[in-house]
Amino acid sequence: MNLNEPRDLAPLLEAFLLASGKPQSLERLYELFEEAERPEPAVFKKALEVLRKSCNGRAFELKEVASGFRLQIREDYAPWVGRLWEERPQRYSRALLETMALIAYRQPITRGEIEDVRGVAVNTNIIKTLLEREWIRIVGYREVPGKPAMFATTKAFLDHFNLKNLDELPPLAELREMEPAPEPVLELDDAPVPAHLQALADASAEPQEAPEETSFRSLLTELDAMEEGLKTDFDDLIDETPLDLDAEPLETEPQAPHQ
Repeated sequence: MNLNEPRDLAPLLEAFLLASGKPQSLERLYELFEEAERPEPAVFKKALEVLRKSCNGRAFELKEVASGFRLQIREDYAPWVGRLWEERPQRYSRALLETMALIAYRQPITRGEIEDVRGVAVNTNIIKTLLEREWIRIVGYREVPGKPAMFATTKAFLDHFNLKNLDELPPLAELREMEPAPEPVLELDDAPVPAHLQALADASAEPQEAPEETSFRSLLTELDAMEEGLKTDFDDLIDETPLDLDAEPLETEPQAPHQ
């Protein structure tokens, strides 16, 4: 096997990626070769391109995500391949998804800033779940009273959603198009209400204030102005003490029903 020949190297890289079962960076792939046999970086990149083309017309593809390269089943086959696992995919509440969206599009962001946009308190368990899944991390502390923690997304978040970097996040305009339009109110009868019935209805009606609620459409409107200039390098932010989630009182909020 000539490791300096991309066509010979490509099947070996395929074997590495199939065996690993997770993304591998170019640096990690370099380490798998002894120094004397290690191909040049240009040969590596060309071999990966050969491997990518060899996947054309097959059920899997070579995909570059935040953590590196991986071989994965094409999305077209997901409905059938998913039947291999008896456990159904977990569904997330609307509150968790809105919180995740705000962190992704406005990072770094504090819990208080998330609450300001959503208009409701963030349940402690939501932040805890996102941290445990390693979708978000603490990248620093805001220089304000209380020094609240600032959250940002991780490579694990990008890998999970098949993204190479934050620039590949879908534009908010596309997300807005995915939201179903409100159903029109149907008027069953256009005939005027008799005066005596209207008088009885007016007399028995008590004025009520409509509860304030942040709709998903208004959330996207808030996020629209936040899309530009996403910060992806947080090395300049200094971590101090880890956030003690257990010390905070548990807050609750209405959860969206599972579908």
